[in-house]
Amino acid sequence: YASLFFIAGIDMEDNELITLEIIHRYVEILDRYFGNVCELDLIFNFQKAYFILDEMIMAGELQEPSKRSVIRAIVQQDEIENQENTERGWGDIKLEGVAKTALLSLQEFKQSLTR
Repeated sequence: YASLFFIAGIDMEDNELITLEIIHRYVEILDRYFGNVCELDLIFNFQKAYFILDEMIMAGELQEPSKRSVIRAIVQQDEIENQENTERGWGDIKLEGVAKTALLSLQEFKQSLTR
């Protein structure tokens, strides 16, 4: 998983293979959303990573096995977030590329906010 490590705590009665499948599905969705997910994607977009996990799992059980449905829910959430940012006057700030934003100097970041 691109040098990413995932840990899952499960009960003795739970099936380890199903847990591995859930982790694999989670990584596939992260890959599809972020495009070859890496550690920086998860560090700078941890809210999005948790949101994806919340869309998949409820009360410790897999609730949505469909990758398409999870990604559709994430895209809808992104659209709502962009609409709220526009309504607040923040313009079309793309919150996805936070890793890129972190690499910008403070001055360049301030200029992008005023556009």
